[in-house]
Formats: sequence, structure tokens, C-alpha cells
Amino acid sequence: MTELLEELEEKKEKANHRADKYKRLRNKKNDEANRWVEKRDELNAEVRELIETGNELKEERDELNEKVQEYKEKRNKLNEKVNELSRKLAREKEKVLPDDDKSMDKIKKNIEELEFKQMTNVLSTDKEKEIVDKISDLKEELDERRELIEENEEIRELSQGLEEAKEEAEESHNKVSELAENAQKIHDKMLENFQKADEVRKKADEAQEKFLKAKKKADEYHEKHIEAVNEVQDYSKIISGLKNKQRKAKKKKEETEAQKEAQELYDKFKKGEKLGTDDIMTLQKAGLL
Repeated sequence: MTELLEELEEKKEKANHRADKYKRLRNKKNDEANRWVEKRDELNAEVRELIETGNELKEERDELNEKVQEYKEKRNKLNEKVNELSRKLAREKEKVLPDDDKSMDKIKKNIEELEFKQMTNVLSTDKEKEIVDKISDLKEELDERRELIEENEEIRELSQGLEEAKEEAEESHNKVSELAENAQKIHDKMLENFQKADEVRKKADEAQEKFLKAKKKADEYHEKHIEAVNEVQDYSKIISGLKNKQRKAKKKKEETEAQKEAQELYDKFKKGEKLGTDDIMTLQKAGLL
């Protein structure tokens, strides 16, 4: 039985070592899983923040785009007004100016062409004088037409209204460009936030996968730890039972030997042999006296 007990103690010790080993491995994997959980939660919080900011930028962009549309409509109406005033002004000028095919723009173009010819060509004195006189006549004719226009109150009012409408249309156009540019910048930032959120979300998903992998391994080690602990407990019960049985056998053997000794002393006592104090106490313990 001693050899069996030694063998069982050895197996129990090995099982205990396995239990400790799997406990360490389980705790290590649980620590790793916790780190990935923290990392995953940090990344998910960053994703939420990026999406929230992206949505705020989207709202801001949409508001700017609405203003762009408002100013576009205003600009279009002003452009229509400019076109209408331009047509009215042209009609009024036609009423005032001589009934010929010489428009003021055409006269200006003729003057520019003659001046260019005078500056770029080698001319005789007579030819140059002819060009100079023609330029002078055209300028005089242009001044006369300007004077006719400037003296007309209706034309002056239309010209003033046209300039004001052009300025307002230009201001609206500049505002459209400014708002559209700002809306585009905010749109780019919004996309940047959403793209960043996608990138961070992928990292969060990777962290989740690593967490699940570590947790699965930790659970496997925990199961092996429990198996080893149960094995230790089983060996402990068997060893305890064997030792108890061994103690009972030893006690029984001792009791048998003591009873035999007492019986021998009792036989001596009956024969009248003298017994010592220890011998008498032995007989008393055995219930023979």
C-alpha cells in the first residue's frame, strides 16, 4: 500500500502543477483579453466622436448649401433685371441716337483700329494727316452721341439702375462663390471624418477579434485548470481513504496485539503468578479485571 500511496501522491503533485500552470496561462490570457477590451472601447469611443463631428459638419454644410441656393436665386433674379435694364437702355439709346448703322461700339472700334494703324505703320505725311483727321472726326461724332445720351434723363436713370443692378448681381455672385467654397471645405472635412471613422472602426473590429481569440484561449485554459483541480481533489480523496484504511488496519492490529498480550497476562494471573502494576493496568484496559 505504501508504494500505491507514493504513486498516487506523485500523480496528485503532477496534477497540482498542471492546475497551477493552466491557472497562470488563463490569467495571462484574461489580462490580454482585458487589454483588447479597453483598446476596443477606446477605438469605438473615437469612432462615435468622429461620426458625431461628421454629422455636425454635414448639418453645417447643408445649411451653407441652402444659403448658396438662396443667393443663386437672388443672383439669377438680379441677372434677369440686368438683362431687362440693358434691353430697355438699348431701346432708349436707339430712340435718341441718329438713325444709322453706326453704333457707339462700332465707332470706338474704328478709332482703335486707326490709332493702331497710325502707331504701327510707316505713313506718308498726307496719309498720316488723313488718319488723324478721320480719328478726330470719329471722336467728335462719338462725343456728340455721348452728349445726346447723357442729356437724356430716362437713359441716365436706366444707366444708374443698370449699374446698381450689376453691382448687386456681382455681390450675390461673390457671396455664392464664398458660401460654395466654404461648403466645399466643410464637405471635405466631413468626408475626412467619416473616412477616419471607417479606418478606426476597422481597428476596433480587429481589437474585438483579438479579444475574442484571447478570451476563447483563456476559457480553454480555465477548463483545463478545473480538470486538473478536480483531478487533485480526486487523488486527495483516494489518498485520504487509503490512509484512513491504513490507520484503521494499524489500530486493529495494535488492538489485537494488545488483547493477545492481555490474555497472556491474564493466564499468568490465573495461574497465580505475580503481576506488576503495568501488567494490572493492561488487564484493566482489556476489561479482564
